[in-house]
Amino acid sequence: MNDRTASAAPTETAPSRGPQLVARPFFGLIDAVLVPGITTFEFAGAIAEGHARSAWTWLVRDVAPDLIDSTATDDEAARKALDALVPELLQRARARLAVTSEEDLRRLKIQVGGDDVFARMPVILGALKCRALFDKAQAFGRATNAMTDDAALGLALQSMPLADQAVTALLMQAAMGQVTHPGRLMAAVVRIADSATEASVQRAGFGPLVDAMLSHAQAQIPALQQRGAFSDVDLICRAMDRFHRLMRAVTGFVELGRLTRWSTIIAALTKTVSELLDPRLREVGPDINLALRRHHGTDRIDSDQVLAALNGCYVMAMVRDCRDSLALNALFDQIWNQVGQALEIHVQRNLELFRQNPADRVIGARLDAAIKMASLRFNPDYADVLRRARDGVERRAG
Repeated sequence: MNDRTASAAPTETAPSRGPQLVARPFFGLIDAVLVPGITTFEFAGAIAEGHARSAWTWLVRDVAPDLIDSTATDDEAARKALDALVPELLQRARARLAVTSEEDLRRLKIQVGGDDVFARMPVILGALKCRALFDKAQAFGRATNAMTDDAALGLALQSMPLADQAVTALLMQAAMGQVTHPGRLMAAVVRIADSATEASVQRAGFGPLVDAMLSHAQAQIPALQQRGAFSDVDLICRAMDRFHRLMRAVTGFVELGRLTRWSTIIAALTKTVSELLDPRLREVGPDINLALRRHHGTDRIDSDQVLAALNGCYVMAMVRDCRDSLALNALFDQIWNQVGQALEIHVQRNLELFRQNPADRVIGARLDAAIKMASLRFNPDYADVLRRARDGVERRAG
């Protein structure tokens, strides 16, 4: 790495087709405010990963090919070198963006990556400018998790640069990623604002905090879009829980107007998440029946089908815990009752078969799976009763 480059930059200019970037956008300097997936709603402190990558490509290819090596390794040394070059990078970028003619503007938008990326360039450059504050903002977010004194929490929130809403938006976005209980923050905000109305929260300077909560709630959607046998159900359940906590922090403490920006965003996010979970709920009952049924001829247990049924039960149980933030009440009640009835039948049927033939490993495995599902649908105590009944059959057989 030399004195002028973020890594060993080649002396020749980048090829016209653009560099093949191998590193994270900005070597991770603004990762704290990046959000995954395609965003429906834009927030002042959040930057879509795709927009950041397009902006990074433009800066490396067209603005500073002599400063940044497009093939650089994403490591600490590269980050430190780029950090030192950010002031000059910002100066060059702003000079390039200050076009006057319509034709130059049209070409610039194409180079940057389109109208959407161009519109977000001020936020991306602002994030670069504030990069040194993100670690402190994340530390602030972690610190709030341990604060038990409401007064201290309120003072900590008021220490944010609330007069500069653009900077506050970025810092709140970075901090919120570390906050475990967002509801406590909103409770403190309402006390500071001395009112729970949207207008009061915004007048107190905490509009960016609500935006950050809604942004992080929206950021859970990509995890819920997984489909197929290889879906990470743990990730799906964590995303549901996080979405619920964030949404309840807003809807549970702020008096939302009927057609305001926040209420519109909340309604749309609730609809999107509910529509993603709807088919998963509908599959739970059929999956359980397929997993726990007895096969004619040579009996067997389909481990993939059992896994799908168990995963469905985990999702159903999480929907139950998060239903206040979803629009699934009627469907959930229907599925919940159907699954309960089906599991009672399957448990009793397989327990009776196990009593008749306790040496049959397939029946035993099917009964174990049914008990695990019953624990999720009913409660652990009920599952313990079933396990004791199963163990009793084994002891008597032994």
